[in-house]
Amino acid sequence: MTSDTTSSAPPSMASPLRVAGAIAQLAALGVIGPVIFSLLFGLLGLGLGLLPVLGIGLLLLVGFVYAIFALGWLEAARIDGLYGFGLARHRPRTSGRPGFGGFLRTLWLQAIDPISWRGVANAAIATILGWIVVFLAGLAASGLVLLFTPLFAQGSAVTLGRTDIEVPLSWAVPVGLLSTLFALAAIVGLGILHGIISRAVVVPSREAQLAEAARTSSVQRAGAVRAADVERTRIERDLHDGVQPRLVSVGMTLGLAQQKIDSDPDAAKALVAEAHTSTKAAITELRQLARGIHTAVLDDRGLDAALSALAGRSVIPVHLDVRMDGRCSRDTEAAAYFTIAEALTNAAKHARATECRVTVRLREPGTLWARVEDNGIGGATIVAGGGLDGIVNRVVAAGGQARIDSPAGGPTSVEVSIPCAS
Repeated sequence: MTSDTTSSAPPSMASPLRVAGAIAQLAALGVIGPVIFSLLFGLLGLGLGLLPVLGIGLLLLVGFVYAIFALGWLEAARIDGLYGFGLARHRPRTSGRPGFGGFLRTLWLQAIDPISWRGVANAAIATILGWIVVFLAGLAASGLVLLFTPLFAQGSAVTLGRTDIEVPLSWAVPVGLLSTLFALAAIVGLGILHGIISRAVVVPSREAQLAEAARTSSVQRAGAVRAADVERTRIERDLHDGVQPRLVSVGMTLGLAQQKIDSDPDAAKALVAEAHTSTKAAITELRQLARGIHTAVLDDRGLDAALSALAGRSVIPVHLDVRMDGRCSRDTEAAAYFTIAEALTNAAKHARATECRVTVRLREPGTLWARVEDNGIGGATIVAGGGLDGIVNRVVAAGGQARIDSPAGGPTSVEVSIPCAS
């Protein structure tokens, strides 16, 4: 996911509450920021140094990558909470590919995630500004003390705190007043500057937003086209392999019955009965095919009821756990339904599974999350035009993400996240 803004008018950086909040946060970052970055650099150094040692370094580097994501996520949340930029929730990146290769691709995508690194850069800048704020706060306190120095000083000069500047006692009051005012003004200026820098670093430009929107639209359109091709191929295959041969058989059986109706009425009746049975079976297959294209219960009663009916028709036991407080858009529910249906079909046909577990949740903010896991043999791969390819394309077309994990030996899990308003 990429960050985005929902308001065309940027919030004011100079409102008193925001400036006060920025100063307080900068002061905190000035203290804890160096510790955080020391830990990050230590984790990176240990990871690189221990790479040859039984892969321990690799684990540390994986931890470093996701620590960068966590810091970027926290920084974006902090900035959005302080200034109300309307940043979208940042999510870990994923390749959507199964197996160890897919994991390495996911790790690489996360390592080069520009949103995370923008957050880290902003945190580093804020830490430097925070250190300056802490220094200036000490200078302001020293200036206040200097104002009252003539009341208790013993010598002819005093030292301005946080500096090595010797101030004659006769100049203590004006120097203390000026240093206090300067420090306070600089602190306020840094609070405002922090908002300006954060908007420039964390919030993408209008051009970047438009480019990302165009890229996302292109990906969704391509996914929709591929999903439609896969669905058309599936319908053609089902018609060619199932309904069409059965209807041809019905026609041949009726033809034989027509030939025997005069010479052997009993045999003709038996052939007509056989054709009648085959016709009913063809009608059932057509209904199942139509249900695969569109299920009416999904529109009428929602995803929970549609999945209950789907689980009831499954040839293997399905443990269904659906918890939804409301409903999503028709496209979102349809994408989730057909994803689960295809995953159950694959589990029954190819994975040799004896049971499946389906979990569906309506997560904040406005995301439908579903996971299907079977106890089969695993080893599933995404093949162009195959069922898993259709799952990925349908989910991408709905603006979501899909992750398929199917190591050899099992189990296979299919996990999707789809925006409710897709």
